Amino acid sequence: MSTLEDEYRLEYFEEEGFERKECPECGAHFWTRDPDRVTCGEPPCAEYDFIENPGFDEEYALEEMREAFLSFFEEHDHERIEPYPVAANRWRDDVLLTQASIYDFQPLVTSGETPPPANPLCISQPCIRMQDIDNVGKTGRHTMAFEMMAHHAFNTLEDADEDEYAYHGEVYWKDRTVELCDEFLESMGADVEDVVYIEDPWVGGGNAGPAIEVIYRGLELATLVFMCMEQDPEGEYELKDGNRYSYMDTYIVDTGYGLERWTWMSQGTPTVYEAIYPEMIDFLKENAGVSHTDEEAELVGRAARLSGQLDIDDVDDVEAARGDIADQLGVSVDELRDLVEPLESIYAIADHCRTLAYMLGDGIVPSNVGTGYLARMVLRRTKRLCDTAGVDAPLDELVDMQADRLGYENRDTVRDIVRTEVEKYRETLERGGRRVEQLAEEYAEKDEPIPTEELIELYDSHGIQPDMVEEIAAAEGAAVDVPDDFYSLVAERHDTADVAAETQSDEEERFDDLPETERLYYDDQQRTQFEAVVLDVFEREDGYDVVLDQTMFYPEGGGQPADRGTLATDERTVEVEDVQIEAGVILHRTSANPGKGELVKGQIDAARRRQLMRHHTATHVIIHSAREVLGEHVRQAGAQKGVESSRIDLRHYARISREDVKKIERVANEIVVENTAVTQEWPHRHEAEAEHGFDLYQGGIPPGTNIRLIHVAEDVQACGGTHVARTGDIGAIKILNTERVQDGVERITFAAGEAALRATQKKEDALYEAAEILDVSPEEVPDTAERFFEEWKERGKQIEDLTEQLAEARAGAGADAEEVEVGDATAVVQRIDADMDELRATANALAEDGTIAVLGSGLDSAQFVVAVPDGASVNAGEVVGELASRVGGGGGGPADFAQGGGPNVDALDEALEEAPEVLRQVQNA
Repeated sequence: MSTLEDEYRLEYFEEEGFERKECPECGAHFWTRDPDRVTCGEPPCAEYDFIENPGFDEEYALEEMREAFLSFFEEHDHERIEPYPVAANRWRDDVLLTQASIYDFQPLVTSGETPPPANPLCISQPCIRMQDIDNVGKTGRHTMAFEMMAHHAFNTLEDADEDEYAYHGEVYWKDRTVELCDEFLESMGADVEDVVYIEDPWVGGGNAGPAIEVIYRGLELATLVFMCMEQDPEGEYELKDGNRYSYMDTYIVDTGYGLERWTWMSQGTPTVYEAIYPEMIDFLKENAGVSHTDEEAELVGRAARLSGQLDIDDVDDVEAARGDIADQLGVSVDELRDLVEPLESIYAIADHCRTLAYMLGDGIVPSNVGTGYLARMVLRRTKRLCDTAGVDAPLDELVDMQADRLGYENRDTVRDIVRTEVEKYRETLERGGRRVEQLAEEYAEKDEPIPTEELIELYDSHGIQPDMVEEIAAAEGAAVDVPDDFYSLVAERHDTADVAAETQSDEEERFDDLPETERLYYDDQQRTQFEAVVLDVFEREDGYDVVLDQTMFYPEGGGQPADRGTLATDERTVEVEDVQIEAGVILHRTSANPGKGELVKGQIDAARRRQLMRHHTATHVIIHSAREVLGEHVRQAGAQKGVESSRIDLRHYARISREDVKKIERVANEIVVENTAVTQEWPHRHEAEAEHGFDLYQGGIPPGTNIRLIHVAEDVQACGGTHVARTGDIGAIKILNTERVQDGVERITFAAGEAALRATQKKEDALYEAAEILDVSPEEVPDTAERFFEEWKERGKQIEDLTEQLAEARAGAGADAEEVEVGDATAVVQRIDADMDELRATANALAEDGTIAVLGSGLDSAQFVVAVPDGASVNAGEVVGELASRVGGGGGGPADFAQGGGPNVDALDEALEEAPEVLRQVQNA
């Protein structure tokens, strides 16, 4: 019995004649109007009962079903809200992807810190759940990309402190929520006698509450979550995650209606994929040559009704479950697999292409971290599925089909990203294949299967899919155990944002009684002098933290360094070396104590502040210009402002070329020349998001109901930094350098104002110095340098040729060389006091003639090179290791070529004399 049993005893259930029952198959408690119902009705306790028997009066397409839902709730006093992006980290910093509609309102609205955009509201929110990736195609119902139709109501207890929460009172709660669900089902023509409401308490993200799964004819159509509890070690309720919970002042209706499943229910197709991707499924089947006889089609339809039993979340072994389905159908498991696996791949391709269209269309750039990693993972898996299913259409065209259907306007960029990633994938596979062979050999020798962790690492590092590992490993005699939820395990590594735990130290608690510091730098960013009262002084190991009632000093934040300057009383002047902010209290770090209660005069280092303001405003201009030149997908991945230069990291899928740099500079300096006013405003965050979108948050997500926006020409960003009054005050912008800091992230280093002039002059000085050395004009430096470089390379080749000729001559002469028979091979042991290049060349020349070469040199230190021809039973690395140890050093290498040495040149000849015995020992080992 649920620990929240009383939460489910609704007046609505009692009024409508529902009964509470326990499912004999899974043990779940459920509510039903049907007194004869035995099981909960959800797979695997039941099969789909609507295939070829739709559960609604009419057939709906996705767009029609979405509109039906939103219109219904609008008619029932809900305000329609526009959906958010699938990249949830665009407006919150604790998650990566939008997995549910409630993500749009966490954490600020659900905590009561800010009001919702409407209350109650309805929405159809695109979502991506990476944890469902392994179920896609198999169960007939799972899609990684989906729309969560939802209605939400945000409530607070009657006795809650009205000053503490941004919304008050109750809109509606559980009874009305279930009633609305029933009414919507009835409006679609559903037989509500067949609807089952399963009790399933929900926990997540530190919150919890009772929840109800809505099951109709075997399909879960909706989940009704009643978020009303928070994690509390002393809480009264212990829930399924093992934690204890207590009630909150806020309680929230959090519903989720799966658009795709409602559409499927209305059509009764064999799987959800035919209902939501009909044109694409037909195209992929034809392209891959997948067709069925009438008898096969009938078997596929029967299998589809049972496919809900293949959910990896519910069964331990998917293949064993497939065997059970085959038994029920009266066919062999191989026959069933051959029939349905090509279809499963096609279904997954269609779904994954939609996922990619959402991700890339919303501006996610593939990379090795965060949302970029997840996008790359989906793309590579989709490419592999296409290859194995025999789909030969270019992947960028397949993704474009879904991007077109979803109405994205950046389709050219999406296709370009896909093409670029496919090419990178090919290169990665070439490199990674060699690693798989080595790993397969290692585990074949151990007679052990390659473990899951190794498979995940191969995928993470090289993009090697597990079925490819199986193929390569089989050739080496190694086995592979691939878990059914492999891709879910991979996604789990990357599907959470890195959020540092917030802990309050004893020192921070000392600031609790202090008021927030009044920030004068927002009132007048050009001002550099002020007066203030010292509220408190805290001693530190290396100085003092001075708290003022108000300040013009900007604390470090948003990539902008802190201001510096002085605080002066009538008695003394102290240097402000750093400025930090803790819980709204600004700390001025000084080397001396100005005195608590003193009136101080503050003086900012005006020149430094002015240059930081130029660079901060120039950062806004650069990112705006980069988006104009490179595309709207470009977003900030980090920034750091400085005095002499600043940098900004941008998410972009290709290298920034020299031509791109010049275009970005041109656009940026046009904005400077226009001398546009730089303005600030503090709108309500919902109004700002509605007008400008989530590109506002390039530099991070600010807290609070009202946020500070900075307008620079057409660019608008939420920003807490200091800025110049007009773009002309920047002076000029010069890009100094671009580099790739990680895959998918490009860094632009730039300078503005006087720093730009100094940087330009520094580069010119270097150019003029090079011109003087080369005795040419500055304009002639590139051609002259290229000519000198080519001549230098040619001389290098000539030197290499002469070295090889000398090596061959030495190898042929061999006057002082000792020849040793080692098994069926001949070894030459010789001292040649030459550099390592010549030593290596001589050894290679001997090995090419079928001779084992053991060469030593004593020019600066004792050095050895050993080269072994193919077929010789000697390990070069072992020989070098033994010889090098005799001269006080070490060395090694692969079996065919190795080198090493040590400092004891006097022992070189003796070591070479012992070389024949070393060769024999190594051969006999």
